[in-house]
Amino acid sequence: MKRILAWGCRLALVLSLIGLLPLPTARAASLGQRAVLPNGLVLLTSEQHIVPIVTVSVLVRAGSIQDPPDRAGVANFVAEMLEQGTTARSAPEISEVLAFVGADLTVEAGQEVSTLSLTVPSRNLDVGLDVLADMLLHPAFAPADIERKRQEVIAGIRRKAEDPPTVAADALQELIYGAHPYGHPVEGSESAVAAIARDDLVRFHTAYYRPNNVILAVVGDVAMPTLQASLERRLGAWMPGGPPIAPPAAAAPSTRPALRTIQREVTQASIALGHLAIARDDPDYYAVQAMNYLLGGGFTSYLVTSIRVEKGLAYDVGSSVGAGKYTGQFTIQLQTRNESAQEAIRAVLAAMRRMRDAPVSAQELEDAKAYLTGSFPLRLDTGAKLATMLGTIEYHGLGLDYVERYPAVIGVLTPADIQRVARQYLHPDRCAIAVVADLSKAKIQP
Repeated sequence: MKRILAWGCRLALVLSLIGLLPLPTARAASLGQRAVLPNGLVLLTSEQHIVPIVTVSVLVRAGSIQDPPDRAGVANFVAEMLEQGTTARSAPEISEVLAFVGADLTVEAGQEVSTLSLTVPSRNLDVGLDVLADMLLHPAFAPADIERKRQEVIAGIRRKAEDPPTVAADALQELIYGAHPYGHPVEGSESAVAAIARDDLVRFHTAYYRPNNVILAVVGDVAMPTLQASLERRLGAWMPGGPPIAPPAAAAPSTRPALRTIQREVTQASIALGHLAIARDDPDYYAVQAMNYLLGGGFTSYLVTSIRVEKGLAYDVGSSVGAGKYTGQFTIQLQTRNESAQEAIRAVLAAMRRMRDAPVSAQELEDAKAYLTGSFPLRLDTGAKLATMLGTIEYHGLGLDYVERYPAVIGVLTPADIQRVARQYLHPDRCAIAVVADLSKAKIQP
């Protein structure tokens, strides 16, 4: 028993150090501090001295929507290459240095941004920042590393093609956006990735990886003045680029339904349907989130009640609203037997119409508001989550008092607000629908 208790104590210490245990509750007003370095880099800091650990999140406005039209996947390829070596360090040397100081570093590209995340003991923060700055400023893009990474990316694309829900989601995205920059997967396609040259990577990095295009959020055992001086030493010579990056043209909403069916020898049909939604800065964002929770975001939502509980068509069904900086996407996904695919689609569309036509009850809305406000602190309970939140707040211009304001913004919503936004933003009669199924058994009608 003593051995088990000792092991548990060691595990708790490790979890605390890597930022997986909850942070102490902090007042919303003290969420963080903000500074702008002379070269335009935005720095956000939240001092948390309970454990000797620091989490750094670097958000670069360099996502797949910036991919050249004929080079889908460049943003992701550049992000993948950052860990493959710099002009001063090889990939094995980067890994060895980070492992030696107990640091963890990940890089990921998304539609709108690419993110570098570093977690390191505070005593080794200088080493972690040295490596991070080197990766940001001086990627080598060595030809041999490019070819090796190219094959890894293509292999990942092929693995995705074997996962029916992912295939359906990607097909829905293309149906909704078409040739718009949001319309292709972040990883790109096999053919596009095969055509990417080193010059494409260098041009993209030069254009988008610049300090006035970066938000850097730091959470943990660090002091703002010391951190700012440390970053200026490492990143102060990083010169800002040209004019602000122009947003993509507005995506055109569909005026009629669309259907794509994809044949696979599967026992269950994977269904994804949806349409354009609002951007993050839309004043109706909070009402739409509450409406979505009632429709398909909760365990007692309309979709779960109808499709899982009453009809037994699917074990799991849910809806989401991905609201980005420039546009958004409303999505419903589920899996069902091939033979019941058509019935499931009809049930989903019926639930959307119910959401539009019938007012929600006061109790339903109160339950939704209780969930949305009650679960919100879970988005802040570790250093990594808080760093992500700080970057998101800055990226969307929400203000450092956002956490303090959030409960009140949710609290004032009324049943009339929910029905208004459902009627305005839910469009069951012009949904795009993507189905991956055994089409000899799933008789899908337009």
